Amino acid sequence: MKTIGLLGGMSWESTVTYYQLINRGIGKKIGGLHSAKICLYSVDFGDVEPFMSAGKWKEIGTVLCDAAGKIEAGGADFLLICTNTMHKVAPRVERSISIPILHIADAAAAEIRKQGFSRVGLLGTSFTMEQDFYSGRLKDLFGIDAVIPDRQDREKVNNIIFTELCLGKIKPESRETCLTIIEKMSAAGADAVLMACTEIPLLVQQEHTEVPLLDTTSIHATAAVELSTN
Repeated sequence: MKTIGLLGGMSWESTVTYYQLINRGIGKKIGGLHSAKICLYSVDFGDVEPFMSAGKWKEIGTVLCDAAGKIEAGGADFLLICTNTMHKVAPRVERSISIPILHIADAAAAEIRKQGFSRVGLLGTSFTMEQDFYSGRLKDLFGIDAVIPDRQDREKVNNIIFTELCLGKIKPESRETCLTIIEKMSAAGADAVLMACTEIPLLVQQEHTEVPLLDTTSIHATAAVELSTN
């Protein structure tokens, strides 16, 4: 079994989910008392988020490269960055280490194609929805088109993520807001909606809507289990 490197803490609320899903996945696949071999480094999101707000991605890259190096030194065979948004600096992190990164958008794209979708709604932080590092990768490498909410709805979702979900606050009214936005993207032609923020599945699950949802946290964790055991 390969050792899985997890670069987490952004936020720790979803990093907990990664740890649970991966260990449960290994237990189900191998059986018995088996659990995952994991090297986890959790950054202090209170140090990282101000850089995000200020658009200081170089500084964020420095923090994550340092963390990734420690994970590699800890014996990890490959690395997951446990957040969608921070994949903006994934190319720099990948260059700083000698182990591969299991890219969350690549794992998501494989699942999207497996389910026969070609046009997905993109629901995440404003950075993920508005910038090209995520939707561009889906389009350029996999031919998958993205539908994004309008500016007002993007602001609503971003606010819910950073002022509620990252702090462990689950509000029914915020769930309804997200569900309305999901319905709008479906009406705009999305075959399914990709929950491209690892905190959103804490709030919205498939049982809440008839629109097909793709949970990037679960997809990423499942891909890690497969890579670890193959």
